[in-house]
Amino acid sequence: MDKDRIQGAAKTTCGGIKEAAGKALGDQKMQAEGAAKKLEGKVENAVGGAKDAIRELNKDIRKKN
Repeated sequence: MDKDRIQGAAKTTCGGIKEAAGKALGDQKMQAEGAAKKLEGKVENAVGGAKDAIRELNKDIRKKN
């Protein structure tokens, strides 16, 4: 598992918490920051997934050779 996937999951979780806290407190800025952090985490998680896929593909290619 790539470190980007772990960091992305953490950012997604923290962003969701911050977004919920902002919504509960009526703080639109905090809510928007949380949503942005959550999106950043999803993107980072996707990048990590792509790296994992490339790594697996590379392993498969090396096995065939």
